[in-house]
Amino acid sequence: MSAVRYLADYHTHSRISPDARHPMTEMARAAAEAGLDEICFTDHVEPILLGSGALRDHYDWAALAAEYAAAREDWDGKLTLRLGIELGEAVRDLPRTERLLADAPELDFIIGSIHALSEAFGHEGLYTFCTADEAEARRGIADYLDRVQALADWGGFDVLGHLTLPLRYLNELYGFHMTFDGFEPQMEAILRTVIRGGRGIELNTNRGHTPLPDEKWLRMYRELGGEIITLGSDAHAPGAVGTAIRENQALLRRCGFTRFCTFCRRQPIWHEL
Repeated sequence: MSAVRYLADYHTHSRISPDARHPMTEMARAAAEAGLDEICFTDHVEPILLGSGALRDHYDWAALAAEYAAAREDWDGKLTLRLGIELGEAVRDLPRTERLLADAPELDFIIGSIHALSEAFGHEGLYTFCTADEAEARRGIADYLDRVQALADWGGFDVLGHLTLPLRYLNELYGFHMTFDGFEPQMEAILRTVIRGGRGIELNTNRGHTPLPDEKWLRMYRELGGEIITLGSDAHAPGAVGTAIRENQALLRRCGFTRFCTFCRRQPIWHEL
């Protein structure tokens, strides 16, 4: 008989995110139906306005808190719910980011993510960074990793999100067959910074596609001494909640991990794999 393992999805988006439209309570229902024990809502928060790229002076924390309170009322005692955010583009304007966070309600968890390239690329979003030239694509990856290193140096998060995110778009949308091979020094430097700072990384199940990061980088993280790791589907709709969580727990075991994390009030809670 196989062991009963704790199942948690730590990267989900509700209608509070500009690219999702479902209430948290629907996402929680999907988690329960998928057999999960826990779900963490990680809606987008950035110091910029998605789409226009204009700098943001205010974030509607009250709307986030109200949405979460409604989900808690519906699901309290049936499913563990946590309130997190996916903090994007923090390094675009760190003082502004820190001012936004100062007004936040008590959060359980923060994913730190980079979704766009630097000013050298016109702050182009990874989703729309399309080039026919693989050399240019690799320059984009190098630029992205520089931004991730700056985020890791800052450290105002719990885990780095989808560390190899450019591959989602370059390969799945634009037909490349790229890897991060050749970027080992940059990846190792980022992972060492994360570990030294007492932070972790996310294993993003990529809604069942190639995990972000994949086995090579998970093994590097573990071999460097990395322990803090969460699993998240990046679901933007109920049908994706919990996708490939079980399969990626098995991947973590193959990479030498014996446990993974959930969070409460920004502190890790450990679960056996």
